[in-house]
Amino acid sequence: MNVSGLRMGLALAALLAAAWMNGAAAKSPAPAKACAAQVRDGWVRLPPMQMPMMAGFGRIENRCATPAIIVGVKSAAFADVSLHETRIVDGVSKMRALPELRIAPDGAAVLKPGGMHLMLMQPHAPLKEGSRVAIEFELKDGGSLLGEFEVRKAAP
Repeated sequence: MNVSGLRMGLALAALLAAAWMNGAAAKSPAPAKACAAQVRDGWVRLPPMQMPMMAGFGRIENRCATPAIIVGVKSAAFADVSLHETRIVDGVSKMRALPELRIAPDGAAVLKPGGMHLMLMQPHAPLKEGSRVAIEFELKDGGSLLGEFEVRKAAP
């Protein structure tokens, strides 16, 4: 094989290798975009008078392929925030703290009066109807989920 033939063979090999690499790259999966749960329709019940505790409600949706596990809650607007659940036990309404909340893939958790809810203790400043409060949910995987909650009067 002469030098010209060798160069042509190397060029052809390079083109084939490049074509194969482009085809392989096109077939390899793209890196998955980070998936995060979302807080929807968040609201804080404004008590009829200034009180040291309030409750928060809303919906946390997990459209991800893996569970979202909430292990803590905090807000700069309150001294303490925790997740609670109210249940009727032997005809008596009882409230207990939830150490974690697991939301299944493509599932949701509903925080509502008389069920799961946020306990918002000792607001740092008086809240007004229509104002918004940021609440951060700490996830077991080390991430966090930020939700915005509107302050509303209780429904009549």
